[in-house]
Amino acid sequence: MDSTSLEPSLYTVKAVFILDNDGNRLLSKYYDPELYPSMKEQKNFERNVFNKTHKADNEIAFLEGMTIVYKSSIDLFFYVVGSAQENELMLMSVLNCMFESLTHILRKNVERRCLLDNMEGVFLVVDEIIDGGVILESDPLQVLQKVNYRADENPLTEQSVAQVLQSAKEQIKWSILK
Repeated sequence: MDSTSLEPSLYTVKAVFILDNDGNRLLSKYYDPELYPSMKEQKNFERNVFNKTHKADNEIAFLEGMTIVYKSSIDLFFYVVGSAQENELMLMSVLNCMFESLTHILRKNVERRCLLDNMEGVFLVVDEIIDGGVILESDPLQVLQKVNYRADENPLTEQSVAQVLQSAKEQIKWSILK
């Protein structure tokens, strides 16, 4: 038996990108420097992917020897690109993890404007899921816990209300004890 087929391997991603409904890049990360080394080649690849997928009702595409899984939401398209040999289910789990994590961070308002307003959180989520092309996490709850994303300008959630009440109790207790 061939020993190379028994070697363990890490699940990897070649690229992740988010496009708007016109095919314009909002976020992109390419993890294989030899795949598309220049910005022009990357944008050309993204345009080809968008043209093939934006009207399709599928979740997976094969283009230029790559496996591409994608999802759309309102005016955004989310893409995860892997090699032709990569496991489609792992790529889809990365895509779902990214989408669900962003849905939580964007308060279920996954659209272009909100995404652009919260880009720091978007980059944190992507970096927590994938590092150097290697898939680190596929559970959105774990990603959100690691990112620990808090935006001061966002409205209070139930958890933050509980934290405020707990803080008020602590302050009252300390003021009475003094």
